[in-house]
Amino acid sequence: MTPIRCDTRERRLVGWRAPGFSCLGDSTRTGRFDELWRPKIVADLNDYKVQLVKVQGEWVWHKHDETDEFFLVIAGRLTMQMRGGDVELGPGELLVVPRSVEHSPMASEVTHLLLIEPFGTPNTGDVGGERTAPEERLQEA
Repeated sequence: MTPIRCDTRERRLVGWRAPGFSCLGDSTRTGRFDELWRPKIVADLNDYKVQLVKVQGEWVWHKHDETDEFFLVIAGRLTMQMRGGDVELGPGELLVVPRSVEHSPMASEVTHLLLIEPFGTPNTGDVGGERTAPEERLQEA
């Protein structure tokens, strides 16, 4: 049997004929955009968006009353400020911020993250405003 492999350039499984599969390579995809705090959708997971984002500086204090929020640090360091205390994360570490918990991500250097949250969830949570990013897909190379 021929092994199935992930063709990250095509975002598909090679050797598999079923539709609906997607696969991603490593964090090099973050090299395809420069904007900070503007997540790019790279895959769909049921009703959830899987996003890559670059961050630096401090984000707005906010919360999401309807959903938890998943953060995985790919490169750099992230401090998740919360009213009960800060959580420091490095590459390969993840944090799930529970729904309704007020938080503010902060990074002293450019940090690459993978986020998972439901479609329609604004990056500014309950605060909204001009810093709210549109839901946009990462354009293919």
